[in-house]
Amino acid sequence: MRYLLASKLVLILALFLLQGLVFAQDFPAAPNPPRLVNDFTGTLSAAEVDQLEQKLLAYSDSTSTQVSIVLLASVGVYEISDYAFQLGEQWGIGGKGKDNGILILAAMNDRKVFIATGRGMEGAIPDALAKRIVNNLILPNFKTEAYYLGLDEATTMIFKLASGEYQADELMSDGEDNPILGILFILFFIFIFVVLPIIKNRKDNNNHMGGRGGGIDFWTTLLLANVLGGSGRGSSGGSFGDFSSGGGSFGGFGGGSFGGGGAGGSW
Repeated sequence: MRYLLASKLVLILALFLLQGLVFAQDFPAAPNPPRLVNDFTGTLSAAEVDQLEQKLLAYSDSTSTQVSIVLLASVGVYEISDYAFQLGEQWGIGGKGKDNGILILAAMNDRKVFIATGRGMEGAIPDALAKRIVNNLILPNFKTEAYYLGLDEATTMIFKLASGEYQADELMSDGEDNPILGILFILFFIFIFVVLPIIKNRKDNNNHMGGRGGGIDFWTTLLLANVLGGSGRGSSGGSFGDFSSGGGSFGGFGGGSFGGGGAGGSW
């Protein structure tokens, strides 16, 4: 009897250890040397990986917020949201105590993507805005196999939200809760940034339309795109301020945690 009981305990322990081993194999180990951009599929070119790495590294150095990109072949039997949360926890993306990590996870064979936000970033990037970034920036680009562009545009918008350049509640209400106010807001900016510069240029150049200021600049285009709930495609590709270049190497994740915030989609 005791022998039978001991055998059962050994079997249960062995199954438990085996399950833990299988679970560990489902998730890649944290990169060594540490990197913010990890493409396990070869989808991005080496130059594209390096450009994104330097962009995210410069932002991390300037703000302490860690945005990481991971491209996998598949998340297997997991829901991509659950996989993203667990991977973010295991790697410790974000600062310990600040929980200011953000993970963009793409499962290329599954054709699914998810943005997971650390506990400390859920106010700056609530689920509704994470969903907009996925739907308006990532998925349209991924559908045309413009993977680098989708990730570049998405991280640019994440930077703006995380840095407080755009307020989450304002963006979520613009053009939705009060469409008339949104239209007036657009007309006001068109008048300030388009009409007035044209009038000024005409005066300065004897009614000639040449010169600077005759069109909508980058920031106006991006603002209008957000008010309209658009993607800003074509306006946010490329660098974002001083965060598009940098040197050095990533020192490693800080031990942040994730509370279940984020959004995803499929293409």
